[in-house]
Amino acid sequence: MVEIKDLARHQVAKTYEAMGTSIKLAVFGWSDEKILDEAFKLIQYYEDIFTVNRADSEIIDVNKAAGRMPIQVSEPVYHLSKIAIKESLEKFGFNVTLGPLVNLWRIGFSDARLPHPDEIAEKMEVIDPEFVQFDDQNQTIFLTKEGMSLDLGGIAKGYIADRIKNLWQAYGVESGIINLGGNLLLMGDAPHHNDKKWRIGVRNPLEKNKKNVLQVLTGAKSFVTSGISERHLDVGDRSYHHIIDSKTGYPHDNDIASVTVITDKSIVGEIESTRLFFADEAPQNYQYPAIIIFKDRTVKLVNLDEKNVHITDSEYKLIP
Repeated sequence: MVEIKDLARHQVAKTYEAMGTSIKLAVFGWSDEKILDEAFKLIQYYEDIFTVNRADSEIIDVNKAAGRMPIQVSEPVYHLSKIAIKESLEKFGFNVTLGPLVNLWRIGFSDARLPHPDEIAEKMEVIDPEFVQFDDQNQTIFLTKEGMSLDLGGIAKGYIADRIKNLWQAYGVESGIINLGGNLLLMGDAPHHNDKKWRIGVRNPLEKNKKNVLQVLTGAKSFVTSGISERHLDVGDRSYHHIIDSKTGYPHDNDIASVTVITDKSIVGEIESTRLFFADEAPQNYQYPAIIIFKDRTVKLVNLDEKNVHITDSEYKLIP
């Protein structure tokens, strides 16, 4: 999770609730809050068609028809689903067909539980992006096996943040903040700092105290974090986080507490933060700046200059 410090001189800013999180929007150089409300309406629209956490949505319609028939969907659902399947087919950890396992564990919800191994094995039979068919002419999605389901939760926030940026650019916004909870997109320069750099705090991924581990000086970028602290299930002396591995059916077990990836497009950050979390370490010649925080409270910087990163919690140490 990342946050912004020193926003005392922003022009308009509001906080909303959507997508199961707190949404914070701010625009510099404006005095009319309508531009924020327009962005929030866009968020609500996308949540309405993408969500799997309500009784009805376009994705839910696709899931209900699994094994029976293709479903025609709107352009955003079709486009984002195709992107998600393309990435899922690379099998690096991201898997949009993970819905049956996510619904089985329900981590982050009041009815979360530890499933029986037989239940997990049964759901694993329908966790495969190869079983999804697209018809470009009719704009339909068909889940070919009964019991399949799509869950765009691992990519939707990035897509939505990028669309808000496009909306604000159309209005002529030069500087703004889009914070969708774990997904932060910065537009333009930071007008409240002489060096025009934003100050971004990366939170402690091992505790829920919201204390920052480090601060990053940055230009206009997207920061997306995948971590284990926000949602977990405690059973006896075991704690299970919410990032499920489609190869095992269980939360991915490694030494990483959080990964924050810095990109131009937020949707790319969504994909890359998952890639790094499952890679357990930054691959050789990795191209994006990233911050990996390990469970032993060490911090590794990938493609980042140390002079732009300041450790703010003495319990955490940079490693080569």
